[in-house]
Amino acid sequence: MAQRGDVLALVQAGGQGSRMDVLTRERAKPALPYGGVHRLIDFALSGLVHADLSDVWVSLEYQVTSIDDYLSGGRPWSLDRNRGGFRRIVPQTGTGPATESGFAFGNGDLLLRMSADIESFGARTLVVCSADHVFNMDLAPVIEEHVAQERSVTVLTADVTKKDASDNVVVLTGRGGRITGVEHKPSRPSSGTVATEVFVYDTAALLSTLFDLRAELSGDQDDGDSGLGDFGEHLLPRLVEGGRAAAVPMTGYWRDVGQPGLYLQSHRDLLAGKVDVFDHPDRPVISHWPDRPAARVRATGSASDSMLSPGCDVAGEVVGSVLGPGVVVEKGAVVRDSVLMEDCVVRAGAEVHTAVVDERCELLRGSAIGAASSARIARDEDVVLVGRDSRVGGPVPPGARLEPGTDTR
Repeated sequence: MAQRGDVLALVQAGGQGSRMDVLTRERAKPALPYGGVHRLIDFALSGLVHADLSDVWVSLEYQVTSIDDYLSGGRPWSLDRNRGGFRRIVPQTGTGPATESGFAFGNGDLLLRMSADIESFGARTLVVCSADHVFNMDLAPVIEEHVAQERSVTVLTADVTKKDASDNVVVLTGRGGRITGVEHKPSRPSSGTVATEVFVYDTAALLSTLFDLRAELSGDQDDGDSGLGDFGEHLLPRLVEGGRAAAVPMTGYWRDVGQPGLYLQSHRDLLAGKVDVFDHPDRPVISHWPDRPAARVRATGSASDSMLSPGCDVAGEVVGSVLGPGVVVEKGAVVRDSVLMEDCVVRAGAEVHTAVVDERCELLRGSAIGAASSARIARDEDVVLVGRDSRVGGPVPPGARLEPGTDTR
């Protein structure tokens, strides 16, 4: 692998995550739990660390305090060091042109706003990852091949259904994986091959392209918007035009979990054994572990086809569900096909179906959250979302969205 200074890694963790609705009202989307004890940002950070990249920056914009404590200056991933290592990047104003300061208008625009720092660092290669995808791939050979082939950009891709492809950036390829075209969230995609939002850039080519695009686009924009938007709108198509862009298929499981149905479906996949991201002893998904005692299932309790995090106390029935740290399910309560986050309490007689329940919620006696879904794939309209610190009593219909702090007693 290249030595320190040759490769810089950037995790883009600043998106608002509005599609996750009430679950991201008070947290950055990359801080969402996954599989009970992990957070979405763990997958990107772990992949970069296992590729022996020692300089890793994390860009934060939205609800920064909700993720700062968890990141702990990069310590859980052994990125805290005196020289290089972890760096936290937040929006600044007054640091340069309007198109290079303040909040970004998309992940492509964000790279322009960070261009001065990237250029100053001087790395030949830049690896960029989104922080809301579940994956675990060995990135080292991808980076090595990118440098050896002198590409302007290498895009990691995955194959999905054409319906799912319409929500992503579709990548069209020719012989040898050369990228021939890009479709940005097309209504009728030509292919099911999509960008996974893991990129390897030639830094010089990236910066040159960013500056060219700013000169072309920013004149028509207001409020310091460069016009670059997301990477699939202008940046990637322009790099593809240069003829040195290639696609590399992602190995193993990959899923964008940025929508309620996709989030629950990925947990279903996890319980069904379809998610292999935790199956690599040489590349563990590193997290900031909770300090909790072992989970407990009492004599009256049962847990089948489920995952229980440390500190769980189950006296009721849990089926096909993932329980975060400290979740309590009392005797006579039922939890099915759901994800319950840290320190939720399900009181006796309460039932939860096809729901994602945020931290510190109390589901009161007699409450009926959601309903069993007959759909094979989890759909947004079937999934109940309950915002953190809510107290819920009575019926809650499928697809409902309860804001944080809701009290329906």
